[in-house]
Amino acid sequence: MCKASGQFCFPRAEHLKKRADISAVFKKGKKTAGGGAVLFCKANGLETNRIAFTFAKKFGNAVKRNRARRLGREAYRHLRGALKSGYDIVLLVYPQDRLDFSGSAKRLKMLFRRAGLLKETAQSAVPAMPSFSGGAGVSIYQHKTSR
Repeated sequence: MCKASGQFCFPRAEHLKKRADISAVFKKGKKTAGGGAVLFCKANGLETNRIAFTFAKKFGNAVKRNRARRLGREAYRHLRGALKSGYDIVLLVYPQDRLDFSGSAKRLKMLFRRAGLLKETAQSAVPAMPSFSGGAGVSIYQHKTSR
């Protein structure tokens, strides 16, 4: 359930789930690439955006895919107020050495800007992304063992 402000919620209505809808975005949507990901977008005639995250075949195991999906959703939640509405969006993500929130947020913001989905008034006023990375140069998959 969303909080009262609704600014950072991610309701079910914004999830793009049906295979036919996702295929239509891939086939007829505008394609924007960069930073290890490809963004496809297509007008949907609704008042809200709907988004789906998909991954290249060689994108690691289920743990890595689910982590990348969670990071992408969180980055989208922070950016959604600065986006134009009425689009179906599919993000195709390719394997990367490091998965962290700040990298995902920067990549998504850059792709939205290139695709023209950021509101004109919000081009410079996109909210700052909090940093949830594990520190300087530390991957979430590296951990120290001391015995």
